[in-house]
Amino acid sequence: MELNGRAAEKERQDIPSRPPSPSPQERARNAKATKILDACKRKDVEALRILATGQEGLICDDVRRQAWPLLLGCFRNDNGKDVQAHEHRSWRDLPRHGDEDQVQLDVDRSFIYYPNDQSTKEISKRKEELSDLILEVLRKQPYLNYFQGYHDICQVFLLVLKPQHRASAVARLSVLRIRDYMLPTLAPSLAQLRLIPSIIHAINPQLYHHLPLTQPFFAIPGILTMYAHDIQSYGEIARVFDVLLARETVFSVYMFAQIVLQRADELFDIPADEPDVLHSILSKLPKPLDLEILITNTAKLMEQYPPEKVKTWASISSHSVLKTARWPDQITNQSLEDGEHYFQEQVKELHRAEQRQKLMAAMWKYRKPAQGVGIALAIGILAFWVQRSHQTSGVLGFIWRSLGGRYAGH
Repeated sequence: MELNGRAAEKERQDIPSRPPSPSPQERARNAKATKILDACKRKDVEALRILATGQEGLICDDVRRQAWPLLLGCFRNDNGKDVQAHEHRSWRDLPRHGDEDQVQLDVDRSFIYYPNDQSTKEISKRKEELSDLILEVLRKQPYLNYFQGYHDICQVFLLVLKPQHRASAVARLSVLRIRDYMLPTLAPSLAQLRLIPSIIHAINPQLYHHLPLTQPFFAIPGILTMYAHDIQSYGEIARVFDVLLARETVFSVYMFAQIVLQRADELFDIPADEPDVLHSILSKLPKPLDLEILITNTAKLMEQYPPEKVKTWASISSHSVLKTARWPDQITNQSLEDGEHYFQEQVKELHRAEQRQKLMAAMWKYRKPAQGVGIALAIGILAFWVQRSHQTSGVLGFIWRSLGGRYAGH
């Protein structure tokens, strides 16, 4: 009997054990991943947007590698003459971009928080790849201006996408989604930030009056870097990118407003006469950051109070990414040439705004009390002319130049 028992025990040990059954959560994730991959296969971008915004986003990097380029419209083969102009030469042979020294400084301090499973040698290799990625995009789109924090965005794309897809995806992101941040000045970026106080005022006036929101500079790192500068978890920032690539560009601004709204109780605990403390709190994202609740609430906020109802929306340029990509499908239907056109139009607007500011300053400097009405009228007429005109010639041009309105390079 003892021998038979030992034999039976040995026989049971020899039987291969069954793998554990997947949990309900794992089955749900696998089912969603299958739906996403099917949408990728069919190039059903609208379905991808819905899936990317929903619970857990695009699930994992294997799925993101196929979905992100589609959400950015990379399937268009849109470079057109851009591809043809550069196909006979490497980006390395193109002229240096003026911001390359700053790029190197930022690349040197990249990959601080993730990936955390690679050796020093592997991280050094990643930094070389990151530098190449940024320089390729900048040299092929030399009109773009690099900004500190751009490398934070690019390193996420580098970790997710295959090498052959990185440059085209980052180029379309740069030109069609975050173009406002790559203009010669920060003015368009600050215009975006001013939407935040307006949104907060509409939803919670008491909180609005409690906070130092005149110039919401505390939101700059989060908004400009798509939160990549502030979120230290790779899984979380990849999830944020899922929804930001799927939704309209203004969603990122609404997300920051929603973060502030969700912290109302914490912020009310700080006296209003301590603006430095409030600013310090607002400049850091709360931890933990429940992304699924945040994304759901941000979507509800946009539905409840769309941009067209925001008081400061009218001040946003019609060439800003917030308006040229007001709807998610606009980006996938735009080309890099479209983005460059919008960029150049915004540059003209910035130059005209600079002219108007110099004009106002000069007219004010040489004002005389008895001529106040006449000066006001003259300012209005000349400012209107400056806005409509693309060159300063003739008598009005002489007046303008006499007032010190000439701007560098024009």
